[in-house]
Amino acid sequence: MEMRLELVPIPVSDVDRAKAFYVDMVGFEAEHDHQFSDQIRFVQLTPPGSACSIVIGDGITKAPPGSVEGMLLVVDEIDAVRDELAGRGVEISAVEEMDWGARHAFFADPDGNGWQLQAPVR
Repeated sequence: MEMRLELVPIPVSDVDRAKAFYVDMVGFEAEHDHQFSDQIRFVQLTPPGSACSIVIGDGITKAPPGSVEGMLLVVDEIDAVRDELAGRGVEISAVEEMDWGARHAFFADPDGNGWQLQAPVR
């Protein structure tokens, strides 16, 4: 049996503001932006190099905006990625060395959905 995680909903309060944050500031690729009806707008965004995308929009999830925590973006060069995001205006923490050796930096989207960069132990 094979299963692939391909789409994760992220609840946001303002779709255009969130799309601008993820595309312009974090560097995600805008794959789709479709208004299917007055109640449903589907915006699919993909992190560079990822096989999994996120979806934001209207009528996508009943979860409250800002309620997602722990979304993990794995990167090879965490210091460079962290500095690039900070340079684009993302409020991101300093890189922290965890007890198990991995390095992390943390940020949130405009609604407070929590993200982290991780450079795995090699």
